[in-house]
Amino acid sequence: MIGSLERNSFSFIEFYSRRIKRIFPALLLVLIACFAFGWFALLADEYKQLGKHISGGSGFVSNFLFWNESGYFDNAAETKPLLHLWSLGIEEQFYIIWPLLLWLAWKKRFNLLAITIAVTIISFVLNIGKVSSDAVAAFYSPQTRFWELMAGSILAYMTLHKQHMFFRFKRWLDICLGSYGVYAQTSEANDKTLHNVQSVIGAVLITIGVFVITKEMRFPGW
Repeated sequence: MIGSLERNSFSFIEFYSRRIKRIFPALLLVLIACFAFGWFALLADEYKQLGKHISGGSGFVSNFLFWNESGYFDNAAETKPLLHLWSLGIEEQFYIIWPLLLWLAWKKRFNLLAITIAVTIISFVLNIGKVSSDAVAAFYSPQTRFWELMAGSILAYMTLHKQHMFFRFKRWLDICLGSYGVYAQTSEANDKTLHNVQSVIGAVLITIGVFVITKEMRFPGW
């Protein structure tokens, strides 16, 4: 979307049609399969609940449904074959709000990266504040989970402007190491170095997640 805005070729119709083509075929298959399987595998009240979940999944509001059902008397997760659609609900709510906000920011000539980082920080702070008082709300609320999708938006911006971003990072690194201007690289070499740096950072973050995140930790949280 950022690239389309910068090329003055962005279209809301094209943006949403791409997502419909990407999501709807698989979603319809899952909903129909679960509806058929539930007829044979679930009890009457569980099957009734499944119908509500199918409606919520179709309308991309599953996160609010599951949030409302959470509590002492909630059914076991095994009886909710569409439980995973909570994340799709948040994703689609994000795609309703974020493109409009980004489009307005572009029209007002705001810095898109600055806007993206600001919204990411706000959502992350809301997540940190909410997870201690109401972990269920922090898990299902779009405003406390948008930062995760916003991280993808920041990476998309960095990918689109990778040469500029890498030059600024390399210049800062050279100054810190006292080697400014020593290593002159070609564009191809810069691309390769940037990809390597991104890969290493990604691998480190995944490794940290594997060893640090436990069931006892508040989630999403830090």
